[in-house]
Amino acid sequence: MKRAVRTRVAGAALLAAATTVTTLVAGAGTAVAAPARAAAYNKECGAGYRQVNQIPIPGRGTVFLAYNAATGKNCVVTKRNSATGSPLWVGSWIQRNNELKSKQEQYGFFTSYSGPVYLDAKGTCVDWGGEIDGYVVGRYKTNCGTLA
Repeated sequence: MKRAVRTRVAGAALLAAATTVTTLVAGAGTAVAAPARAAAYNKECGAGYRQVNQIPIPGRGTVFLAYNAATGKNCVVTKRNSATGSPLWVGSWIQRNNELKSKQEQYGFFTSYSGPVYLDAKGTCVDWGGEIDGYVVGRYKTNCGTLA
């Protein structure tokens, strides 16, 4: 009879210890793990530029296209979801539709964002895109303006 009691006591102590460990691990996980926030355009292109398009890079960031109606210039910025951590390979590019000689680009290791890169493209369609850590996105023949 004593033997059974000891087993129950030992089992209860083991269960209590396991519950404590689980609680500590769960508590640590909720305090540390926070969902990544999506990147947001924050006027990285400067005054007078308004965001007109974007392409998400799932789990990594967003490529933003902005336009300045006063100057007729487009701007591209590729932003990471988080501006902390190690630098990653990030790039931004833009060109007039199918006009490689007009291409403007910036690539490098950045913690926050690549760009801005600018292109005078008033009244024309643009091809644009970006890259974060090997994940490449692009759009072609978009945001076509009309000649005024």
